[in-house]
Amino acid sequence: MTDTADAADTTDAVDSTRATGASAQGQGAGRDVGREVEPGARKEPAKGPSPTPAPARGAAPSVNPSATPSADPEDAAGAWDDGLIARRVNEGTAGEQATAAVVAETRPGTAASPAAPLAYDGPLRSRLDALRELVGLSRARLDNRTLAEAGRVLDEAAARRKLSGQHTVVAIAGATGSGKSQLFNTLAGVTISETGVRRPTTAAPIACSWSDGAAPLIDRLGIPGRLRRRPVQSAEAEAQLRGLVLIDLPDHDSAAVQHREQVDRILALVDAVIWVVDPEKYADAVLHERYLRPMAGHAEVMFVVLNQVDRLPGEAADLVLDDLRRLLDEDGIALGEYGEPGATVLALSGLTGDGVPELRELLGQFVGERGAAGRRVSADVDAAAARLRPVYVTGQRTGLSEDARDEFAARLADAVGATAAGDAAERAWLRNANRACGTPWLRLWRWCQDRHEQATGRIQVRTPADEEATARQRVEQAVRTVSDRASAGLPAAWAMAVREAAVRGSQGLPEALDELAGRAGLPPGRPPRPGWWPVAVLAQAAMTLLQIVGGLWLVGQIAHWMEPNLGVPVLLMVAGILGGPVVEWSCRMAARGPARRYGQDAERRLREAAAGCGRARVLDPVAAELLRYREVREQYGRVTGVGAGMR
Repeated sequence: MTDTADAADTTDAVDSTRATGASAQGQGAGRDVGREVEPGARKEPAKGPSPTPAPARGAAPSVNPSATPSADPEDAAGAWDDGLIARRVNEGTAGEQATAAVVAETRPGTAASPAAPLAYDGPLRSRLDALRELVGLSRARLDNRTLAEAGRVLDEAAARRKLSGQHTVVAIAGATGSGKSQLFNTLAGVTISETGVRRPTTAAPIACSWSDGAAPLIDRLGIPGRLRRRPVQSAEAEAQLRGLVLIDLPDHDSAAVQHREQVDRILALVDAVIWVVDPEKYADAVLHERYLRPMAGHAEVMFVVLNQVDRLPGEAADLVLDDLRRLLDEDGIALGEYGEPGATVLALSGLTGDGVPELRELLGQFVGERGAAGRRVSADVDAAAARLRPVYVTGQRTGLSEDARDEFAARLADAVGATAAGDAAERAWLRNANRACGTPWLRLWRWCQDRHEQATGRIQVRTPADEEATARQRVEQAVRTVSDRASAGLPAAWAMAVREAAVRGSQGLPEALDELAGRAGLPPGRPPRPGWWPVAVLAQAAMTLLQIVGGLWLVGQIAHWMEPNLGVPVLLMVAGILGGPVVEWSCRMAARGPARRYGQDAERRLREAAAGCGRARVLDPVAAELLRYREVREQYGRVTGVGAGMR
């Protein structure tokens, strides 16, 4: 394929030839050669010399510059000279030119009857729906660059689904000099794509459709109408490849950057690819590293053709073909050699035609199955899922365990002093018991001691000012610990989301815990008393009464108001003096259980209050992020076909 500037010299020669030789054919014959025809209609040969049969498959066509077609109807009077490829429909005599006129262009955007749209099967639709849901759930957590490939696959799958399901778009790709254009012409039965020794020869993709209704598909590829052709085939050969749309691409290793860009663009849109390699460059690193290896998952819609085997002597063709299979296996491309799905590998010669019938038969079967487009989309989904795997799968169990939740609650309880509050509540209960059941003399002494202290028994659970900083640090440490444990095993993006949720929830948490601790303290007043306390109080009052009676009795005897009898009053006093401490000690022993339960209940309430505050502010947002990650993991499992049980 020559560039526009390089084609100028050839165009001059073509124009001079037309000026001297083509004028005898008349204006009408010159117009019919390059006129576009509507899809579904075949152009009638131009009037003139009897048509010459098309050359045999594999034979080199004769060259006649006057056979250049017109790009548009209004250009019929003049030569079509835009410097692009495919301007020679058939380089032959004037009679051969009239025969080749059936290789007509298809006007873009027109169709005789709209083809039935492509229908994806149930599993593929389910995978596409899951991928769409996956992208939607991930947009708030992943950047657009990460999701770009998945979005492109969804867009292209939707666009392809709206187009014909009766056509299969196959691109012929290869390196410079591999003979792909020659193979393209051989399959079409006529010289459509220009071949030659000058490189690059093919500068723009050319489309050849074996049936009507493919215009929207070719429009999607961006191929203009002047580069669209129909093959010259027998009825049997055309029926064999009915539904095929063959695209001849520029060289993927072309020195022109725009050529390589066109190759990359169209390869992402076609349903299948025929890679044409030659014995000299079949192991080219550019081909394997840039194209074959990244497209290993597309093996089912891939043909690898070793062309120009006529240049290899003896068994060399088999040896080269075996080495090509070895390289493809190293690239990870499955080879469908034993009925298994995979790439088709074969050897042929586009020049002599050896192996071309086999390729034509395989293409006919491939196109007749009408499944290439769906397999291509499925392979694209697999490739997109493989790229997204690092952001969804780590191979580790994820989530927030109950141990982590309990540890977080315990750390918050320690920060608000739940244990100390429980001990204080227990001591308060015992102190109130001692006040109720102690001896009057001991109670009087304790009253004097505590008269400057609070007598209500309310527990102060707020941390002192010098301990507030320590309590805040404990809260922050608890949040960091639970966020680290919750994000362990998560991909980087989701781990960051979990940590951010924990940090947002921890803002204002120490102040909320302080306020909660004040509300969750013991109610004002004395702690509740058990039912046996009145009995103990009466017993202690009786012991006090014995002491008073015995003392008064002794005083009366000393004052001679009563008869001397030391035994009874002394016995009463000793009973009262010893009985009071015994009653107090008994009450203290009996009060240990209720006091402990009272302290534990106070500690439990404070722990529950702190845990509830931490759960609402930190654990619930973290759990929401983990639930969102579980949802995307389930969707990713549906995309890959593994299911929701992935870890």
